[in-house]
Amino acid sequence: MKKLLAARCSLLTIALFFFLSSPSFSQGILTASSFFKSVSENYATIKDYEADVDIKAGKTNMSGKVSYKLPNLLRIDFTNPEDQVICFNGDLLTIYLPGSAAILNQTVDNSNNNGANLATAQGLSLLSRYYSPAYETGQDAVPLDEGSEEMVVNLILRRRNMSEAFSSIKMSVLQSTMLIRRIEATTPQGETFTFDFKNYKLNQGISDQRFIYDPPTSANNYNNFLFSE
Repeated sequence: MKKLLAARCSLLTIALFFFLSSPSFSQGILTASSFFKSVSENYATIKDYEADVDIKAGKTNMSGKVSYKLPNLLRIDFTNPEDQVICFNGDLLTIYLPGSAAILNQTVDNSNNNGANLATAQGLSLLSRYYSPAYETGQDAVPLDEGSEEMVVNLILRRRNMSEAFSSIKMSVLQSTMLIRRIEATTPQGETFTFDFKNYKLNQGISDQRFIYDPPTSANNYNNFLFSE
């Protein structure tokens, strides 16, 4: 059962990493390296944000609303699957899977950088350390999809060593707002995870209470699931 749940939540933990790594960019960028560097520099200026998100991995589709607050509070309320929740309060990661009647809990030791990397505001600096950025076709904006009116600048991040989980990560940044519109992360096996962000609301003064989640008491608890056999 634990192995099944671990496989089920792998996409969710990957999503968590990217949600904590993608609020905004600054303008006036000339090179891919400086463009990407501006992500980390501006990340600290975003006090909180909400956005709609759609996630695709193979035949799996999920959607919901993500809420984030500096420095590392995050909650995702899914509409598909309905009632599924991810919540991170800075110390404890909780994932509620209603279809499995399961609650997955993972304590994060903030004194241990390796354990906290997945769910802290250091995500972008980690990407900068382990991936090399380049423009896909140049700095000029292109349509997000064929026929789309949304114009984006596409950035490609390629891993510096073979140990990284993704061989490449494509970021599509809206020209009009300089916000991430889409992330496509590809594994060495060719599996692609796609995250579409829409309807951003920045610096709305989200309360800390937003990140307190009490899952149903009838569900089964599985603790420290990230490190379970």
